[in-house]
Amino acid sequence: MVSFEQIEEYAERHTRELSALHPRLWQETHEKTDYPGMMVGPLEGALLRLLVRLTSAKRVLEIGMFTGYSALAMAEALPENGRLITCDVNVETTAIAKRYFATSPHGHKIEIKLGPARETLKALKGPFDLCFIDADKESYGDYYDRAVDLVRQGGLIVLDNMLRGGRVLSPRDQDARTVAALNDRIQKDQRVENVLLPIRDGVMLAYRR
Repeated sequence: MVSFEQIEEYAERHTRELSALHPRLWQETHEKTDYPGMMVGPLEGALLRLLVRLTSAKRVLEIGMFTGYSALAMAEALPENGRLITCDVNVETTAIAKRYFATSPHGHKIEIKLGPARETLKALKGPFDLCFIDADKESYGDYYDRAVDLVRQGGLIVLDNMLRGGRVLSPRDQDARTVAALNDRIQKDQRVENVLLPIRDGVMLAYRR
């Protein structure tokens, strides 16, 4: 019997690699942070990079940066005059991200907004071409609603961790109930066309009509 881990490893081997900085960032994140599993990983990072290319994005919004793995992946696909605004509240992990952004040839495209994302989002003006949400799950509903307002018609909203390890199928804890309710709400939202992909912990794509 082939395991899911073996399938994911095979998929990674047959996916175009991210930048040379990404393995170094991966290792440092595992060495210096308490929850390195918060990184999207190479497979999802490559998916995000490709989505930026497919949408011809010039302006990207990220809610939840952690150590910058996904931001670096998406910035690779932005044009030279492209801009990625990323929000986070953690000073320590942001410091790691800043060092890698400074080293990357794409780092100048990234602007960090340090502080509570709810407050940052109130001050932002659209339109954005793509929004990636990967932050505190209790606020996912609010982040999604704001993203729908900020993303252009024909743009894309991407939400990570939408399966919660399968717990959304029979949610008992508050975290799983929150995400499951949002999955149901997005499914019924006539403003978007959506698909939920079983990649890593679940990636929801919502195309803004």
